[in-house]
Amino acid sequence: MSKSEDIVINWARRLQSLAQAGLTYSKEKFELERYQEIRDIAADMMAYKSDLPLAKVKDLFCNETGYQTPKIDTRAAVFQADKILLVQESDGRWALPGGWCEAELTVMENCIKEAKEEAGIDVTVEKVIALQDLQKHSSKIFPYGVLKVFFLCHKTGGHFQANSETIATDYFSLDNLPPLSVNKTCVEQIKLCFEAQADKNWQTRFE
Repeated sequence: MSKSEDIVINWARRLQSLAQAGLTYSKEKFELERYQEIRDIAADMMAYKSDLPLAKVKDLFCNETGYQTPKIDTRAAVFQADKILLVQESDGRWALPGGWCEAELTVMENCIKEAKEEAGIDVTVEKVIALQDLQKHSSKIFPYGVLKVFFLCHKTGGHFQANSETIATDYFSLDNLPPLSVNKTCVEQIKLCFEAQADKNWQTRFE
């Protein structure tokens, strides 16, 4: 993405955030109409600069109420010897087990739930490896902010069963990784997990 495209995307996100706040807190009819128009313009800008159709952009970008905040994604790093656990999705690519944080769960509870659902295993959470802004670690254009939380976990039991989200699991060494679903887990993030697993005095990385 070029610098000019990046600026336009940031403008669109900012306009959407301001419009959403205005739609939430304003009471006057004509103000609400103007904020809705700003929101529509922001969606048009995002669709124009991304590969997403306008209807999809509005579904992802303009479907929330209240003050706009990032979505939260949790990922579990589970090790066996010197290999890390990855799950294979239906498109054949691999990622750390994880997903969107559900509203009624804490980030730790969500990490444990996702490990069970996607990898079939029970885990305990040992520490937070990193908090990352996804847009700083992906070339893909996202119409909303995403905060990724990586946890170092320990397997306590369970076994994999194929499900609606994943078709296989396996452990991989850092020098023999499979094709990754890079917007969910990239090589840089897996390297970070290996570093955290090897360092007993690991300090959470954040940005």
